[in-house]
Amino acid sequence: MTKRIGTGASLKDFTRRDFLMSSALTVALVIAALLLFPIGHETEGNSPQVTTQAPISPR
Repeated sequence: MTKRIGTGASLKDFTRRDFLMSSALTVALVIAALLLFPIGHETEGNSPQVTTQAPISPR
């Protein structure tokens, strides 16, 4: 049975398995973020444009 991370701040309780799992989860999180928010994706596209018009003030 492996040691688990205790409530203290001691790094000796952090096992190799814990390190590998946290590293794998971090990599999965970064990959998911890159897939959801691709780098270099243009925000301006062929989507409909929304324009607002200023109200005409009576003179």
